[in-house]
Amino acid sequence: MNNLLHGAVAKALPFLIGTKCKQRLTILTYHGVMSEHDYMRPWEPTVAALDWQMELLFKHFSPLSLPEALSKIGSRSLPERAVCVTFDDGYANNFELALPVLKRWRIPATVYVATDFLNGGRMWNDSVIEAMRIAEGPDFDLREIGLDTYDIGGFEMRKAAAVMIIREIKHWPPEKRAHAVMVIESMVGALPDNLMMTDDQVRQLSSEGVEVGAHTKSHPILATLDTEQSRDEIVGSKTYLENLLKKPVRHFAYPNGRPGIDYTFEHRDIVESAGFESAASTQWGAVSRLSDKWQLPRFTPWDRTPLRFMTRLLLNYRNPGCNTFSMATGPRLSVCSSGRVREIHDHRAHWRMCVLH
Repeated sequence: MNNLLHGAVAKALPFLIGTKCKQRLTILTYHGVMSEHDYMRPWEPTVAALDWQMELLFKHFSPLSLPEALSKIGSRSLPERAVCVTFDDGYANNFELALPVLKRWRIPATVYVATDFLNGGRMWNDSVIEAMRIAEGPDFDLREIGLDTYDIGGFEMRKAAAVMIIREIKHWPPEKRAHAVMVIESMVGALPDNLMMTDDQVRQLSSEGVEVGAHTKSHPILATLDTEQSRDEIVGSKTYLENLLKKPVRHFAYPNGRPGIDYTFEHRDIVESAGFESAASTQWGAVSRLSDKWQLPRFTPWDRTPLRFMTRLLLNYRNPGCNTFSMATGPRLSVCSSGRVREIHDHRAHWRMCVLH
């Protein structure tokens, strides 16, 4: 790795793009980590890729734990090029593969756990991926559940079929989606039951200093649930983890995480009222001091080389995203960084205003 070049870019680019001294934070999002490249999950980094990414953060950025970063934003003492690392879902490889890398480079991290899948469970999207991995080809016929017949005659086609099926059923009502996944599982052999962490691994992760956050119980699209179902998912995951860890669970991440599509302001308010100190979305952008703590933007570069990864990460500090804050009275107003009104609601007499900062 060219440390001289990377160091020069890290120092010069913020001056050139006007982000130096702006008090902004980038929160990186990961899910699983692979021991080697997996053709069914090419979007997931290998251990080797995660290692050079964490090395870049250690040498050229300011890695902080999420609680520390949020505290420093509030006191306007955030260091230059501040970053946080987060992992969603609760995969066993977070403990087995990612933790040693994080410890090697002294990178704090937060892992958001969907609690229903601990101890041998499997997320529905993983059932689809693993089913397409082992299904007998050359075709996979799902017309009986309202889908298509998929060509799985090669590695790339199997991956493409999994992606298409997941995209198609992601926003189905939970019962309908569960039935579809059950049908898919019945058409193939045994699927892995060791993809997610155990209770003991979560405890060990916490004992190593990793912040454990909640990610609902069953990782639903919250926007497809009613209020009580949503509250049960959000509060239930917090309760489970607090009973497991014997300490408060202070941070949350929305499943799928797109504001207005996967969750609404109602869910944001449920999260705040449940006692969480922050919640992370998947909206791209950097966190600023005006960001709504219960709708934090996140961003992770997708580049496969250190210089490109680093450059894209630095450029993200230009974009504080759609930041929000609350006032005491009035209708709910959202204004994007362009200055255009995006959404108006009247709910619990709050303002939600997105401003460019």
